[in-house]
Amino acid sequence: MLNYEKAVSGFISYIVAEKGLSKNTVLAYKADVLKFIKFAKKEQKFLEDFEHHDITDFLWKLKIEGLNPRSICRLIESLKQFYKFLSLENLIKSNPTLYLASPKVIESLPCILTSDEVTFLLNSINFNDEMHIRNKAMLELMYATGLRVSELVNLKFSDMNLENCFLRILGKGSKERLIPFGQKAKEFINIYLRKRKPALTTGDNIFISRLGKKISRVEFWRQLKSIAKNIGIDKNITPHTLRHSFASHLLAMGAEIRFVQEMLGHSSITTTQIYTHLERGRILEQYRKFHPRW
Repeated sequence: MLNYEKAVSGFISYIVAEKGLSKNTVLAYKADVLKFIKFAKKEQKFLEDFEHHDITDFLWKLKIEGLNPRSICRLIESLKQFYKFLSLENLIKSNPTLYLASPKVIESLPCILTSDEVTFLLNSINFNDEMHIRNKAMLELMYATGLRVSELVNLKFSDMNLENCFLRILGKGSKERLIPFGQKAKEFINIYLRKRKPALTTGDNIFISRLGKKISRVEFWRQLKSIAKNIGIDKNITPHTLRHSFASHLLAMGAEIRFVQEMLGHSSITTTQIYTHLERGRILEQYRKFHPRW
């Protein structure tokens, strides 16, 4: 009989060492597997005794309870990796997840801002105090580079070459990429760094709170929502909205999709192609609006 705790512990060590997955992905896989373990214990069933129909029963139960298709897809991938590990370690005789099929997920197009809305947003921030200047610098840099919010808030001085305007980012799966940024972002980063309290400049994190600690993703999101609300932008803005806008605007201006893929840190170009769908939607919108025979 397989020990649940040892199986999970071994699996986590496996995906960290062999797969090189990001911390967030590892945590997601672990949460999925623990959910499955909880189900196995409730059913009083050993991991090595699960068959294909047992796995599908588990997934169907979660679907009935309202788990969305995207989460089910991730759960299936987690279970596949988990049982692959058990199989590689010769801890099971057969793999019940071998022929599991993932449900189709309808990709929802991300919210983006127009170029005018981005300009309005960035120009609306008053330089009242250090925190407003910090917010301005963060938003300028995010729109200039398409950084993920986690990459932005974790940015360190050692990651930035301010003189030559580029960042060294270690993204998902520990993949390194170099990202250039423009003079506007450089200008406001310099303004922010000059305004930072001298007592708070000892750490390596660039963007910090009033207490000198690294700003959190939640706090940055709260600040962004507040700025957008104050200027009357009623779109559902998240920190990733500027990342999406960055990609969409580059492609609209004729940038090569491979270049945008590299900047965003997408492992597959199919992920980047969603922004070409956005552009096709804009073309159709303009056609309907202006063609005399529509």
